[in-house]
Amino acid sequence: MSKKTIYFVRHGETDFNRMGIVQGSGVDSDLNETGRQQANAFYQSYQDLPLDLIITSSLKRTYQTIQPFLASRIPMLKDARINEINWGDHEGKKSEPWMIKAYQEMIAEWGRDNFSARLSNGESAAELADRLQRFLDDLVQRSENHILVCTHGRTLRCMMCLVKGQHLREMESYRHSNTGLFKVQWAAGQFEVELENDTRHLALIQPEK
Repeated sequence: MSKKTIYFVRHGETDFNRMGIVQGSGVDSDLNETGRQQANAFYQSYQDLPLDLIITSSLKRTYQTIQPFLASRIPMLKDARINEINWGDHEGKKSEPWMIKAYQEMIAEWGRDNFSARLSNGESAAELADRLQRFLDDLVQRSENHILVCTHGRTLRCMMCLVKGQHLREMESYRHSNTGLFKVQWAAGQFEVELENDTRHLALIQPEK
């Protein structure tokens, strides 16, 4: 297998992010003005990467985040396997006490290795990890060697556990900012994470006067 450099990035900010409304895989929101500025700052910092391929989730906020790269005619595809986790009945709602309680109980169950725990009508950690592992298995078999993958916060937490060979209970240890970059190398049949949640590019955003 060839060596690969994979750049995982979270999407830019949406109004739902700002308002504390749960998105997940069932809410297909757009970037807001801040999110577009973050996407442009990311592009300005990384436009010279020798990218062979860009992969986004099937949700608009990831496609809109990498849109500045498309003028370079880099091949792009969408893959629903890297969509955000499905938060079930919580999606589209601003967090209320009952929702926070249910979420905390689910996270506690994951900490006890019960990865089948889920929010009502939502997706479990085990199901998320299964689709992400299938995505990674296919990714390392691809012919392209420099790949940008734009995805989501919980998805990135789970993805990092998988590439590091960590237990899924370690998901809570990962931070994920809007357009935070995770740089991963693949060689000799294993992954090595070089950067985690790098947001230095956001210094390019001019503060409002």
